[in-house]
Amino acid sequence: MDADEALARLRGLGFSDEDAATLFLHFDDAEQRGKLGHGYSRIEWLETQQDVAVDPTARPLLAAEYPGFEHWDGNGALGYLTLAAICDRLIEKPPWPSRVIVARDTFPTGMLGHYVRLLATEADLVALLTATSPARLAHPDGGEPLVGTTPLAIGIPNPEGEPIVVDVSMGKSTYGEVLAGLAAPEDLVPFGGDQAHKAFALALGLQLAVDACVVDGYGALLVVIAPETSTVPDLRERAAGLRLPGDS
Repeated sequence: MDADEALARLRGLGFSDEDAATLFLHFDDAEQRGKLGHGYSRIEWLETQQDVAVDPTARPLLAAEYPGFEHWDGNGALGYLTLAAICDRLIEKPPWPSRVIVARDTFPTGMLGHYVRLLATEADLVALLTATSPARLAHPDGGEPLVGTTPLAIGIPNPEGEPIVVDVSMGKSTYGEVLAGLAAPEDLVPFGGDQAHKAFALALGLQLAVDACVVDGYGALLVVIAPETSTVPDLRERAAGLRLPGDS
């Protein structure tokens, strides 16, 4: 799928030119990084959801603002667009020294590394982001799914080049990979094999942290910090050309 086709299909769903471009930027970034479950396949997924959950005219809202804290409401907008709006505001007005942001009604959110990379490169911010989703992962001992894959993304700016971007789902596979036919449904388990209880614990802890802040529904929790310094250049030098998290 090329850019013209992707943008046309997104506009065909009723999204404005601006929102279609924002969504395409996310999907194309995922596609180019090999995260195909969050890439162009999500356009087809949106086309199948249009009568259920997609309101292309909805706009996210900054519901409340306090020193060092913001509370956003997706207000029916796609989670992609809510997180993009939050990032745009942070890039325009980077906080000092830090800010905590909670966003309710924010789903789906896609490849979380996309957002922390933007904040690291465009606003020179350290960023930690997690988000919730429908329950996908069961307890390692079995039973019904209890928690989402609850990814965690961390972006560390680098004044001399590419940031470090960590983006880890707590599942062996993501739901997007299952939707795209890249993984089997039975691969939706906590990663780690006989150590899967660690991934399950992380998924549970992150989900409960978000749930405690958004009260109900799916949401996101973002922490951004203006760094005092950067050790990334030294790390890259010591890594001697090894691929580090987030590298293309």
